[in-house]
Amino acid sequence: MQSENIRAITLEILLSIDRGEHSHQVLDQALTKYAYLSKVDRAFLSRLVHGTLDYQIQLDYIIEHYSSVRKNKMKPIILNILRMAIYQIFYMDRIPDRAACDEAVKLTMKRGLRGLKGFVNGILRNIIREKETIVFPDLSTKYSMPDWIIELWKSQYDADTIETMLQSYLVPREVSIRVNTSNISVEEVIKKLQKENIKVKISPLNQTVLEISGFDRLSEIECIAHGECSVQDASSSLVVSLSGIKENNIVIDVCAAPGGKTIHAADQLHGLGEVIACDLSEKKVDILSDNVARSGFQNIQVVQKDALEFYAPWKEKADVVLADLPCSGLGIIGKKADIKMNTSLENCKNLAEIQKKILDNVCQYVKPGGRLVFSTCTIDVYENEDNVAWFLEKHKEFSPVDLSNAPVKIDTQTKGYMQLLPGIHPCDGFFISVFEKSLSKG
Repeated sequence: MQSENIRAITLEILLSIDRGEHSHQVLDQALTKYAYLSKVDRAFLSRLVHGTLDYQIQLDYIIEHYSSVRKNKMKPIILNILRMAIYQIFYMDRIPDRAACDEAVKLTMKRGLRGLKGFVNGILRNIIREKETIVFPDLSTKYSMPDWIIELWKSQYDADTIETMLQSYLVPREVSIRVNTSNISVEEVIKKLQKENIKVKISPLNQTVLEISGFDRLSEIECIAHGECSVQDASSSLVVSLSGIKENNIVIDVCAAPGGKTIHAADQLHGLGEVIACDLSEKKVDILSDNVARSGFQNIQVVQKDALEFYAPWKEKADVVLADLPCSGLGIIGKKADIKMNTSLENCKNLAEIQKKILDNVCQYVKPGGRLVFSTCTIDVYENEDNVAWFLEKHKEFSPVDLSNAPVKIDTQTKGYMQLLPGIHPCDGFFISVFEKSLSKG
């Protein structure tokens, strides 16, 4: 496909994201719609979308520096054409600077904005002439991260840790998949992947999690399509690994969609026991059901339930309750860059309150002697550590479980929780805490 057409598709994706649609969903829809694209074109499209989003704050800083028109006064089409072009100029070495500029001008005219082609051309040519002299004034601009997130982390982490985290978000990572080992061995899956010319590495955090790259369409990988593997980061897989799930257990997974932990829990049961997986909306339950059906596990029941509402038949029913709760997602910005543009400190605090209400409810489903696993994919003291302290203070019948057997060493593990950090640990940012309910009610 001609390069300007790929850029036109990229522009439509970016405009949809600007309107509030989720980046991963819009990109997936586009890759499905334009399934005829070559592997090279699909890779170019994905990189241009991800890169433009990853570096948006930095790109906007450059635009503001060289434009006489403020960013918030620009037409969204022009703003995103400039963002795309500047990303190519700075970070796509195989694209000549002149070509990035020329394609941006062509796209401007193609969108019926011929009168602005000189504006676009002038900004980009000035940037090309001076790009080696551009200096970014702070961490927010250098690593394209909102100031408030950096300030939030300063209360918990030192400068080196924060900068390492910021750097990691801008480095492309492999996709992680977990092998359902009750159905197939890791070795067999590796052979299958290599036969498809897919590069494979075993995660240092979990020997059943494989980091893969070099594929075209994830859904067309044989072991994914046949349910032998599930898409799941190593950090997420530790939720089930540290939960203490045993054969014949009953597991309730609240907020379960898309189903990675549900399927992992069923895998741990080896067909002996039951997993009840629920989520709030019909759409999420449909996604959950599809993934469960693909996995082939027969010991999973999928139901539509609100985790905020008490369901009496589940009272003290579960040996393990998995509560991977709605969160701000600050730990997975490297995969979903629009998160950092669409959340706020106030939103984090509001989510923390919702988490408290859910924990307050679902802890009633745990049997005496059973466990509650609370997890998030964020890095935020309000949603994580503060909620652990709040829960243990309110629910004296629960105590923290020592997590020292985890494959990484973090000094809070003896207190029953651990915060995984991108760049520091080989995984997404993720928080895990485990509580055990006393056998007596005293």
